Amino acid sequence: MLYVVGWVRGVTVLDNIMYVVCDWSSTIRLYNTDTCSPLDAVIHVEGMIYPCDIVVCRDDRQLYVADCCDPTDWSCIWRVSCEDHSYVKWLSTTYAFTADTELSLTSRRLLVTSWWSGRRLRQYSTTDRQLLRDVELPQYVSGVWHGVETTRGTFVVGHHGTSQDQRQSAVSELLTVIIASKL
Repeated sequence: MLYVVGWVRGVTVLDNIMYVVCDWSSTIRLYNTDTCSPLDAVIHVEGMIYPCDIVVCRDDRQLYVADCCDPTDWSCIWRVSCEDHSYVKWLSTTYAFTADTELSLTSRRLLVTSWWSGRRLRQYSTTDRQLLRDVELPQYVSGVWHGVETTRGTFVVGHHGTSQDQRQSAVSELLTVIIASKL
């Protein structure tokens, strides 16, 4: 059985390699998924402090890591090459919208959720970092845990607060034509 020591915040897989980020760590740990064993290589990302999620884009073989504790910005997203392990601070965020929860990736579109920024999702192009959509959620939503884009162009979102009860949590599908505006 494979186990990782530490508070695991995110896991993603490309080919037969699993990439793992843990609380308060500037490294991405690599594991062989066939043998369930750690690889000798780790990826050290200088400047990454508190990774809170990781996803991989199969098209460009890049990892995207949300860092919730960037000292120069409120948070940021790192882009890390699976091939040569080079990295760059790909996107910085502000207090108005922090990358502090979960990431998801569909094709070349990165969806960023934010608990602290309230009722919003943001979608970015991985090819040019352009903001594609800024999705505002209904008023009754008080926080967002995770979101994914469907093949129909809608979003499925795990959130806190429903129209019936502010204390409830739910999973909802949102129609983007109604609540999202293209930028």
